[in-house]
Amino acid sequence: MDTLAFDIYGTLIDTDGVVSQLREWIGQQAETFSHLWRSKQLEYSFRRGLMQRYENFAVCTRQALEYCCDYHQVLFSPEQKDAILESYRKLPAYADVDRSLTALRAAGHSLYAFSNGSVEAVEEVLVANGLRDLFLDVVSCDPLKTFKPNPDVYHYFMRKANASDDAWLISSNPFDVIGAISAGMRAAWVRRSQQAIFDPWGIDPTITVSRLCDLNEKIASYQITGGNAANKQSHRPPEEAADVLR
Repeated sequence: MDTLAFDIYGTLIDTDGVVSQLREWIGQQAETFSHLWRSKQLEYSFRRGLMQRYENFAVCTRQALEYCCDYHQVLFSPEQKDAILESYRKLPAYADVDRSLTALRAAGHSLYAFSNGSVEAVEEVLVANGLRDLFLDVVSCDPLKTFKPNPDVYHYFMRKANASDDAWLISSNPFDVIGAISAGMRAAWVRRSQQAIFDPWGIDPTITVSRLCDLNEKIASYQITGGNAANKQSHRPPEEAADVLR
């Protein structure tokens, strides 16, 4: 059976789970505020990784919150900011996560949580949702002092999980899927919204699912057929994938 590395935020855990809290304080701005917060959080991690000015993901999250407050001209009190950041540590899982992970584990797959977030933060949000026991381990990028999609973090995961290059990344983030395939892994894109667009880099997901509960069947089908020609072409070894991105 396969080793499956699950991205956490945005894939298993709904980062828009803060909207209800925000709505109490800023009303109709809550959704746009939440979307910008998530976008800036990722942007800050990308920039820090490239600049080699590492701060952990919690710092990126807090600084992105400060940016959003300035952008939307929102004056949260220090106590409100602390409450919002605390709610991020207990974000809800998507409704399909528990039964989907349970089915994958029952099928014999080895499940790992794999995140830009610290081990402590990921453990906390998984425990809050009753999901921690479904994973063999939590693998964080934090020890490397960089973030996805740096290829080093995917190679680090494979070493930590003692996995071969047929390990899978499961993510709703296209940059993460492209990063994993470029590093030699297989990758499943969880397209949770019909409005979601995959980056047109010529590096396609190994498989795509619109619901996490379809993942077990899709992986089983891929194992039986070996994937179609397009999938085989997109699953390049690391050195060939690197050439594509140059």
